[in-house]
Amino acid sequence: MRARSTWLAASAVLLAAGCADDRSPVAVPAPPPPAAEVAAASSGGACRLLDFGVIAEHTGGTFDVAAATDQGDTHTCVVRAQGAVLPELTLAVTDTSIDAATFTADVQPRGATKVTKLGKIAYRRTLPRTAHSGPAAEVGWLATEDRLASLRWTSPEGTAAAEVAQATGKLVALAKVIDTRQL
Repeated sequence: MRARSTWLAASAVLLAAGCADDRSPVAVPAPPPPAAEVAAASSGGACRLLDFGVIAEHTGGTFDVAAATDQGDTHTCVVRAQGAVLPELTLAVTDTSIDAATFTADVQPRGATKVTKLGKIAYRRTLPRTAHSGPAAEVGWLATEDRLASLRWTSPEGTAAAEVAQATGKLVALAKVIDTRQL
């Protein structure tokens, strides 16, 4: 039994000594590349009119992903937070030849609240929740350079209607700093 203990002790010492002599480098995975901050404007379309910092300043929402599309005279932009579907902010701008009276009759939704000091004429309203989102806030206006513009904030499911109603005021403030002439 003593021989067996001695043999086990010797084996342990040899194994430990063998590990100590192994000086090969240990592979350590490389750190992930740093995340690059990209401006919303780099997505093109109506995103050229938006800045993540300005959005956060006026709405309190933090976004870092933007996508745009142009179809004919309509330019759109959707911004979201990375990894989240909602909330999202959508800006749409379309060249138009309508006047304020036509805007009021054909564009402004029934029951919307009039907004002053935004373009030629403007409105704001809230929309009810849908099967996949909470309620939404919307601001629409006829810009002075004959462009029809709208901002829509779509909230996540479970958002209170009162919270979205407050968001319409924040969207109005954001709309007032968007220069649709820059398209």
